[in-house]
Amino acid sequence: MVLDITDQTFESEVLKSKLPVLLDLWAPWCGPCRMVSPVVEALSEKNEEKLKFCKINVDENQKTASLYSVMSIPTLMFFKDGKVIDTVIGAVPESVLQAKIDELV
Repeated sequence: MVLDITDQTFESEVLKSKLPVLLDLWAPWCGPCRMVSPVVEALSEKNEEKLKFCKINVDENQKTASLYSVMSIPTLMFFKDGKVIDTVIGAVPESVLQAKIDELV
């Protein structure tokens, strides 16, 4: 399951998460974002016990995107203990993201 979050819930859901987090920063008009979404969904089903999956619409939640200087989407950020430990920009294959997840956990 991928949790939809907002600027208001970002801190509690991502920064204070006990599990590492994959955060998908996206927008509805972004073609590559729509390509990445089912990949993130599939990964969440495979890795739900070791990683929390969240997504945030950057059009509606500009504070979080600005805070992390997100310039292009999709941007996938990996958080652990409230800190960004890795970032992937653009549409990438599921195998690449799974390898990053395996490194993280």
